[in-house]
Amino acid sequence: MDDDVPDAAAMFVAELQHWRDVAGLARKALSERMGYDPSYVGKVESGGARPTADFAKRADQAVHAGGALWRRWKDYDLATRTATRTQRRDGLLLVESMPQPATGLVVEHDHAQLRYADGSYHTFQRRRLHNVGAEPVSRYLIRISVDRYPGDPERSNELYREHPLTWEELQLFARSGDDEMTWQVKHDRDAFKEVWLLFESPQGRFPLYPGQSTWIEYGYRVGEDKWGSWFQRAVRLPTRKLSVELVFPAGLDPTVWGVETSMTAEAHSFRTAIEHKESDGQHVFTWATNDPPLHARYRMEWNFRARQRDGPATENPRPSQQMASIGIVQEGESILREVALPFRLPAEAEDARRVAAQLHSTIDRAANVHHFAKGMGVAAPQVGIGRAATAVRTTRGETITLFNPQLIEDSAEADEQYEGCWSFFDVRGKVSRPLVIHVEHQDVDGTRRITRFERGVARLVAHELDHLQGRLYTDRMAPGAQPIEVADYRGTGRDWDYLGSRG
Repeated sequence: MDDDVPDAAAMFVAELQHWRDVAGLARKALSERMGYDPSYVGKVESGGARPTADFAKRADQAVHAGGALWRRWKDYDLATRTATRTQRRDGLLLVESMPQPATGLVVEHDHAQLRYADGSYHTFQRRRLHNVGAEPVSRYLIRISVDRYPGDPERSNELYREHPLTWEELQLFARSGDDEMTWQVKHDRDAFKEVWLLFESPQGRFPLYPGQSTWIEYGYRVGEDKWGSWFQRAVRLPTRKLSVELVFPAGLDPTVWGVETSMTAEAHSFRTAIEHKESDGQHVFTWATNDPPLHARYRMEWNFRARQRDGPATENPRPSQQMASIGIVQEGESILREVALPFRLPAEAEDARRVAAQLHSTIDRAANVHHFAKGMGVAAPQVGIGRAATAVRTTRGETITLFNPQLIEDSAEADEQYEGCWSFFDVRGKVSRPLVIHVEHQDVDGTRRITRFERGVARLVAHELDHLQGRLYTDRMAPGAQPIEVADYRGTGRDWDYLGSRG
């Protein structure tokens, strides 16, 4: 059983790194969630420290692994205890450190292309590697990680347990320059693989010597039944330039956005725009950045708008089609009738930031397809995320983000105004709302606050709070009242009126 200890340790670390990637967490952010020093997390991942049961439990909770990390630790613990009987010297247990990728490499250019065709995603990646170290490099580590249902690890785990990702379906290939590269499996799990690409072929070896550079290329395919609508690039080596290209059929009418997560765990939209062009029946989205920081993660997400429309595209799409085209969940989807799950703050601060970035990006996209004179708002369930977060943009351009909001007090004085909802935007309905509300909510660091909202902003916030409770404004309309078609609504382009004043 002696060899089982390093193997089990390696599998635990691989599981940890996989779920840390899925969660988009840098080591610092993970350590903050767990209450551990970042250096200890680093030592566990490098094989320099043994993970404890407490470490495994906290890590599993922090990355929402659904028990996968805890099960992997129990395998490691069993192997360790078995080996203890035969592998002690001077009172110390001997455990191998895991082999790590070469540290003398610099990536001069990392270019990744993801193409959707015939129900599958095909990725092709090119990297120009430069050996700045003192030793020849004979292998290069790559990771293949998929997550069909981001934000729902239990559902993803169940999918991959029943239908694991296989090498046959991946059809992995790799080459260096004109030479085919062989490869060696390091870790083989249901939803992720780690592979050493070897600088050798059946014809011989061709290591990358100090001072030399070469292009390596590799690719694989994954069916859309196992790949969610996201593609993430993680910076694990010093990198001079990073570029990404997404290619989707024009008939799917795709829209793409991006979120960056830094080592400090701050999540925000890409700092530079994603460029878009149409060529030969394909929509091509490109984005690039120079000198990205180590451990940064750049995540691109997309929506195929044509799949969400009720009918074929028209020159003058209905308001509901416009909202569906920017990724708004439409009426009839079950998530709109479910109570949103609160965030555990500050433990889930990174998740909260990422959801907020997506809400802000959605508001920006909505502003490009419709004029909102009354302000606007969106709740996380409306973008397919069942978490308790919402964002409201007022008529003054202020964006208010609320995590775990709860209505704790409202005024007896109320008024009736017409409202619209992005999830069924073809109609407007008259709803009574209090003129003043008090809302308790949290900051990402867990601090609780109570904020007072008045008039128009109170109405916007109250509308979004309903979404987090699985309610729509139609539930609040007077008995027998029905929404009116937007064509019959006379308030478009004007703010709500509060006794002649703007609220």
